[in-house]
Amino acid sequence: MSLQQDINVMADQAVKASRSLARLTTRKKNTILEAMADELESRREIIKDANKKDIDAGKEAGLTQALLDRLLLTDERIDGMIKGIRDIVVLKDPVGQEICSWMRPNGLEIAKTRVPIGVIAIIYESRPNVTADAASLCFKTSNAVILRGGKEAIHSNRAIAAALQEGGASKGMPEHAIQLVPTTDRDAVRMLVQCVGKVDLAIPRGGEGLIQSVVEHARIPVIKHYKGVCHLFIDKDADLDMAVEITENAKCQRPGVCNAIETLLVHEKIAPEFLPKAAQRLKTRGVELRGDDHARELVPDMKTVTEEDWYTEYLDLILSVRVVKDVQEAVDHINHYGSHHSDAIVTEDEAARKIFTQAVDSSTVYVNASTRFTDGGEFGMGAEIGISTDKLHARGPMGLEELTTYKYVVSGTGQVR
Repeated sequence: MSLQQDINVMADQAVKASRSLARLTTRKKNTILEAMADELESRREIIKDANKKDIDAGKEAGLTQALLDRLLLTDERIDGMIKGIRDIVVLKDPVGQEICSWMRPNGLEIAKTRVPIGVIAIIYESRPNVTADAASLCFKTSNAVILRGGKEAIHSNRAIAAALQEGGASKGMPEHAIQLVPTTDRDAVRMLVQCVGKVDLAIPRGGEGLIQSVVEHARIPVIKHYKGVCHLFIDKDADLDMAVEITENAKCQRPGVCNAIETLLVHEKIAPEFLPKAAQRLKTRGVELRGDDHARELVPDMKTVTEEDWYTEYLDLILSVRVVKDVQEAVDHINHYGSHHSDAIVTEDEAARKIFTQAVDSSTVYVNASTRFTDGGEFGMGAEIGISTDKLHARGPMGLEELTTYKYVVSGTGQVR
């Protein structure tokens, strides 16, 4: 068969599976999810061996250390995948949940009820743990899923998907509920997002280029975030020790992910005290600083920031720095250059807090905390399907509820209009 035929067959199989999934009880789904987690555990060494092939190929291809980190599956990260699935088991199943209901004067009872979306295509790069996260979240919400990972993680993704499929099948998971596109051919992505009437939603996770390509070719709805240009603003009334700790964590704890900060904004009144202290801490972690003129006066060995830097998602140990006159200038900078992902303020001033949280147009806004918490697991959602910077139909970390839509169930006693 041709690639187009292969994709059409997968889409048809997913549609059929979605109809079976819609009839599964929560108890049955949870039993299947537990079996998936158990199978991941039993195949741990197989998964690590597959991941080693991807890491070796990535090194040979010259991937950066940050990208290799995204690709790497340690025991701890495999534990995280397993825990993510088991966390989903204990979460409330949104399918069938009544959002609201009301009675009309004519006696009709109208209930707005959560239902699965249907068939979801997840297109992603680098991070193979997405395979487990996406599959388990979609399954819990009775959605069939077609996974298409990046070529750099193909061996890891195949090993993880096989574990999920075999584990699920052992407890009665509908056939083809979880499918992985076996080819790395880029045309497969285009074909997948043009399956009108079969695939209901596409969620791309990866670099800006991938997401733009999906949006450009898609004929179905797409939920996306182009990039994570996240900011941290240190206000004049900040606890400076706290600010240094948050800055270090938000930039250095894992720089190659979308919720790490790329720009540090500092109020001019505390910049002379804060910036040298923060710069010293960041330099010990290997961070390259790129500052505006004011920042470079205070830390002379900073490189000069460019206009392009303000828009850049480095995904590396590089940080742009700007000194601003007040919270409003910080907000204006974030709304102009940011990506509507995650932005934070460190302050003890309630007025500054209010201005920042109300005016910053991002999916997640923090006060006195690191942006690194923008994550479904950290939000108590279990594993996440991704982080949306759209405004419709989901925004921020996407958990179970965000993978449902709704229908109206109208009950009467013979009413006619």
